[in-house]
Amino acid sequence: MRSIIVLGALQMTDLDAILSQAEKEISSRNDLKSLDDCRVSWLGKKGKITEILKQLGQLPASERKQAGAKINQVKERVLALIEGRQSTLEEQAVADQLATEVIDVTLAGRGQSAGTLHPVTWVRHFVESYFSGLGFSMATGPEIEDDYHNFSALNIPSLHPARAMQDTFYFPDNTLLRTHMSPVQIRVMQQTPPPLRIIAMGRVYRRDFDVTHTPMFHQVEGLIIDENLSFAGLKGLLTGFLKSFFDETVGIRFRGSYFPFTEPSAEVDIHCQVCKGAGCRVCGQTGWIEVLGCGMVHPEVFRMAGVDAERYSGWAFGAGLDRLAMLRFGIADLRSLFENDLRFLDQFQGGPI
Repeated sequence: MRSIIVLGALQMTDLDAILSQAEKEISSRNDLKSLDDCRVSWLGKKGKITEILKQLGQLPASERKQAGAKINQVKERVLALIEGRQSTLEEQAVADQLATEVIDVTLAGRGQSAGTLHPVTWVRHFVESYFSGLGFSMATGPEIEDDYHNFSALNIPSLHPARAMQDTFYFPDNTLLRTHMSPVQIRVMQQTPPPLRIIAMGRVYRRDFDVTHTPMFHQVEGLIIDENLSFAGLKGLLTGFLKSFFDETVGIRFRGSYFPFTEPSAEVDIHCQVCKGAGCRVCGQTGWIEVLGCGMVHPEVFRMAGVDAERYSGWAFGAGLDRLAMLRFGIADLRSLFENDLRFLDQFQGGPI
């Protein structure tokens, strides 16, 4: 017998007919999108069954409970039909995919790729290992420096033209982001009596950005203070390091230069490792690229640090770790080191290529 209820004076509603219509519509849906549209048309905010439920308020109070129970039975049945049809369609989709896609079980699995050191980290480890073997100790210092340690103590007074060589990031309290690792050397000289030999590595900051410069980069600086040191010994130290870092056949040249904290001073060039000395945009078509700055510690720097310049002499040298990595790994654009592209970094599994 059909379930018939009267909703006020509006109309007679045949719930069995509604359920039958819903079953036909649901069973005819052949994809999940159209099935969801069917669900909305029946059970949504403006769906057919929802509209019937809204009319319950027009019935006498004595009839509402019975009518509401019957309508909810139809609603639950429609929901069950939709869920059942959804499960069937999802299973069919998986079956269709398996039928059209062939899995070759003989193929090797993807496995897990091993991590690798970043090129700059690899260079840091090499530099630390090399100079530790020569008796150097590691030294550190603050990245936010004061003007005295970053400039004045290094023979760079406030009006010295060398300050124009380094476009500096200043803070309002007259502190700054260090522009080189030399302030670490000053702090060590002030705290540790000679003889001493140290290596300092860390981040430094300058306003510069192109294929061979970045606003933040990594630098290594070395310092030796002892009696009877000569520039010839410094040249031998750096030549040995560069030949070990690159290879025995690398071309090396020392050019006289100027740094306010060393005298005499030199810049050290090697044959460009990108073009092998033929000339490219990295080396400015010269075939050479500068990798180190060095010199004998200036007596004025010793005086500022409280070291007896009559008794002691010193070697100081510095290089950009990023540039060393760029040349050692054959990287054409220094900015690639800071983009964190895994496709780029994966090339360096196991060290330099």
